[in-house]
Amino acid sequence: MASTTTRPGPVPVTIGPPPEPVHTIAVYAFDGMAPFELGVVVEVFALARPELTGLLAAPWYGLKVCADRPGTRLRAVGGFSLTAHHGLEELADADTVIVVGVPNAFSGEVSPGLVHALRTAHERGARIVSICSGAFALAAAGLLDGREATTHWRYAELLQQRHPAVRVNPDVLYVDNGDVLTSAGSAAGIDLCLHLVRSDHGAKVANTVARRFVVPPHRAGGQAQFIEAAVTPVEEEDDGIARSMQWALGHLAEPLTVTVLARAARMSDRSYLRHFTARNGTSPMRWVITQRIAASLPLLESPEGTIEEIATAVGFESAATYRHHFGRAMRTSPTAYRRTFAA
Repeated sequence: MASTTTRPGPVPVTIGPPPEPVHTIAVYAFDGMAPFELGVVVEVFALARPELTGLLAAPWYGLKVCADRPGTRLRAVGGFSLTAHHGLEELADADTVIVVGVPNAFSGEVSPGLVHALRTAHERGARIVSICSGAFALAAAGLLDGREATTHWRYAELLQQRHPAVRVNPDVLYVDNGDVLTSAGSAAGIDLCLHLVRSDHGAKVANTVARRFVVPPHRAGGQAQFIEAAVTPVEEEDDGIARSMQWALGHLAEPLTVTVLARAARMSDRSYLRHFTARNGTSPMRWVITQRIAASLPLLESPEGTIEEIATAVGFESAATYRHHFGRAMRTSPTAYRRTFAA
């Protein structure tokens, strides 16, 4: 009896949506660069992020380190070198371009190839970012004309003289103009990179990255923010001012006055006011307002609670008072901030 062979039918193939493209970030490297700012960009955007498992709605970034001549050895400050494997064509094709500095801000040296790549990237809709003296490259490309921008304080006057069409603000950590962003020197690049993450992936992801970075997720910043002063950290030493600041952070919802804070420091009102201002560069009550605004940001990033409830929770007398101080510090309203950053 002849046997029959049954051939298996075709295996059904399930076709799902195409994978979401990875947001590419290109950072510019050059000979003689200081490594800190480049390291910040690499740490934020290239490091493996197992702590974000389950938090990301889109893929993490793809980072490319680019140079004028890929494959060329680039000397770094500190006696070592690195090699960038990507060139300016790939930089111009990235979704976000970050310039962490220029070889010599005082001499005005900016690579013509970089200027062309920046203009090309901007014309095709890329987000352009500078850290520290990188603002000179953005200005040379004409991307800062008519805009407010910042750079390291020691370069601010020079940037204004060399590029009078730029409105240079030397007193802020970073400025967000949407498609073009600039930050002050060195550590301000951390603030700006975390702001980019927050804008792309939301508050919870940015806060998680900041926690691994061991830095505060906010130093009083957000979208289109012009940050007037970094929050002074509370020192661990057991002195009256530090003790009162630490105590205040745990009692922001309560009525706080100079007398209340001075009592926590075991000092007279007059002595406390003098020592606090000398130490922190601001008055006790202005510091309290800054801390209350900072404490309100995570609450705004959650969809729960009204503006009135949040104002009360962080110690403001009324929602109107909260909106007033929030607007002065953040250059936006609590409602607008929530609309941008709430999950």
